[in-house]
Amino acid sequence: MQIGEVAERTGLSLRTIRYYEEVGLVTPSARTRGGFRVYTEADAGRLELVKRMKSLEFTLEETRLLFAVLGGLAGEPAPRERRRLVDELTTWCREIDWRCALLRERLQIAEGLATGLDRELATRTGSPDASASPHASAMSTRWVGEAEYETGPR
Repeated sequence: MQIGEVAERTGLSLRTIRYYEEVGLVTPSARTRGGFRVYTEADAGRLELVKRMKSLEFTLEETRLLFAVLGGLAGEPAPRERRRLVDELTTWCREIDWRCALLRERLQIAEGLATGLDRELATRTGSPDASASPHASAMSTRWVGEAEYETGPR
């Protein structure tokens, strides 16, 4: 598939895909006679993984490290190397789980804020429709303050 198709499928811009190529995260599998990039399903999957990693605030270098682990496991590494790669992948899984938990916590905070503001609006305007707000049932009646995030080693 050409770059436009990959962009549409992944939700990434052409510019972003070209940048990821420039920094070595993805390489088109081929080029047409006219010089257009041609990507495989695997290439598109790799770009989708980059996008997911970015959404969890991983750097491009961290993404590159994960690709190295996955690439190493895709081959036939010696038993000792395979164990090391599996251990690294386990660490990646734990880190991703931690970041997902953090996002869930942040979402709860945001929903609590929205609920509190909806109630405040209802109080200030005398609107009985506050309970019909999409946020009103999302959280408890108390305001949710800032979360205390774990900053130590994970």
